[in-house]
Amino acid sequence: MIEIQSSDTILDLKSGRLIGSHLKRTTTTIGDLRNYFKDRTALNRMDPDQAVYWVEMEENKQKEGEEGGLFFGISHLCCGTVGDEFFMTKGHVHNKFDTAEYYWGIKGTGLLLLDNLKGSSRLIEVKPGAVLYIPGRTAHRLINIGNEELAVGAVWQTISGHNYGRGAQLFHNRVTKVGNSYQVTEA
Repeated sequence: MIEIQSSDTILDLKSGRLIGSHLKRTTTTIGDLRNYFKDRTALNRMDPDQAVYWVEMEENKQKEGEEGGLFFGISHLCCGTVGDEFFMTKGHVHNKFDTAEYYWGIKGTGLLLLDNLKGSSRLIEVKPGAVLYIPGRTAHRLINIGNEELAVGAVWQTISGHNYGRGAQLFHNRVTKVGNSYQVTEA
């Protein structure tokens, strides 16, 4: 007879948070995003230690760069703006350019900005239940355009790697708040 085991990690669908003993959390602050937002005056008035987003991941035995595995995590993007520009993640492209990734909306309202390496851009709405495919060779960034935390799940290959160093230069557009809506402008 096979023994039934409980999962080590649970996704709380109400809060969008992971529950478990093998989790790690990385927080990105206003200070970490100093070179990403356009309005330097507004940025300098903000607390550099203010959290913009945090990522929780299930720790596993595989390391980044190893073949044959998957990573799983949830990004939690706070609502807010720097000047009129919505809070966003740094965004990245994968070191192994051809690897793809899946995102899915858990909580909140946002946008997924996709810029391929040939220079074309597109935005995809992120909301609870939306499943979003990110092809290889595509820089991707989350933007919270809502009034609550945006929680988005992700799965990517352990060989993918992340290149954040070029993130600010990879994106050709900015998303800014206009009244109760948003507009997209060239970076």
